[in-house]
Amino acid sequence: MNVHGIHHVSALTANAQKNLDFYVRGLGMKLIKKTVNQDDPTMYHLFYGDEVATPGSDLTFFEIPMLARRIEGTNCISSISLRVPGEEALRFWEKRLDELGVRHGGITKRAGRSILSFSDHEGQNIILAADEKGKDIGVPVKNSVIPKEYAIRGLGPVELSVSDQAPTASVLTDILGFQQIAEETIADTGRKLLVFESGEGGAATEVHITETKDHRRERPGKGSVHHVAFRVKDEEELQKWHETISAHGFNNSGIVERYYFKALYFREPNGILFELSTDGPGFAVDEDIDELGHSLALPPYLENRRNEIEARLKPIK
Repeated sequence: MNVHGIHHVSALTANAQKNLDFYVRGLGMKLIKKTVNQDDPTMYHLFYGDEVATPGSDLTFFEIPMLARRIEGTNCISSISLRVPGEEALRFWEKRLDELGVRHGGITKRAGRSILSFSDHEGQNIILAADEKGKDIGVPVKNSVIPKEYAIRGLGPVELSVSDQAPTASVLTDILGFQQIAEETIADTGRKLLVFESGEGGAATEVHITETKDHRRERPGKGSVHHVAFRVKDEEELQKWHETISAHGFNNSGIVERYYFKALYFREPNGILFELSTDGPGFAVDEDIDELGHSLALPPYLENRRNEIEARLKPIK
């Protein structure tokens, strides 16, 4: 049994409106769900993805107003990737980031593909990855500020920075079914990078691990990644994963109802939060595809609190 790639990545923002402005109006992603953190409905939970909310396209943000900036360190998700069709798209994005006033590292190579790295307005480390093979290319957003031939298609590799690579790598390979496919040295830091893939392989399934023994632990804040979720087929498969994760001695959440998917959470030995999430029922369960993100969506078990929840949220456009 193995996971089938990356389902979503969830990060932190201090300002939902500025976050939406950057990812929708700047990067051309689609707001596919405007909802709340189900564990704390006083805060927004925004989901961005491709045109049809394909599993594996979702970059999400919890809004925590007044959140301080993160302090860099180890034992964290240190960067996230977004897939674009190829190197020609990266050349477009160089110019686009310049237009937006976003500093970037220029087009370089990592793990066998061309990349363009930058940070958003809150210090979130993002890599645009040229997905030449396009195994899971995704659906370009309609009516976007970005031409469809250059549009972001979904998530790419997630990079974990840890103080000890071995136990994290063991969880990926011995429990979750990843395969290590490469090892290289990152040119600008000299750090060893291990590359793992899951499912059918490709950029949308990869996890990269670097070892940073000389750093203190990251102090989370705006610009931090909260967790990474991996795809499982359905609830029956998730139940088997619950049994497997428990049998390996990991404390875990048990299966959690998120309405749009079901989830299981646990922390790997370096303390990074992993989630396993079902592909369905998906984000169109309560909204038409063309209406995604237009209004505040609440799961049925929070609907009776709508007035209270909306009163505590600052409206966003």
